Amino acid sequence: MNPVGWFEIAVEDMERAIAFYEKTFQMSLKRHDMDGTDMAWFPVEEGAAYGATGTLIACEGAVPGASAITIYLSVEDIDDVLARLPEAAILHPKTSIGEFGIYAHIQDSEGNRIGIHSHG
Repeated sequence: MNPVGWFEIAVEDMERAIAFYEKTFQMSLKRHDMDGTDMAWFPVEEGAAYGATGTLIACEGAVPGASAITIYLSVEDIDDVLARLPEAAILHPKTSIGEFGIYAHIQDSEGNRIGIHSHG
């Protein structure tokens, strides 16, 4: 079993955050209201053996920020993702971690630090 089963990324402006994630990662998020909590779910591939899904979340007590938990989103090509961002949003440049792939840290539209990772 993979250790991450779900993640939540706190946002202040859901529309702005959805636009950021959809543009940067070229995916569609689905907006949901869960008993008054505004959420936008990341896509999930049922039966996939690797990775987890999660949501953007806007509710009382969910405070975005750069020192919060860092999650890593898997991408095919880090260079393509970084090219879709302004330079100021790249907090840590593309870095090799040897046989484990490549990673970088970016800042989203809400001020959260997000890791991106590719195996190749």
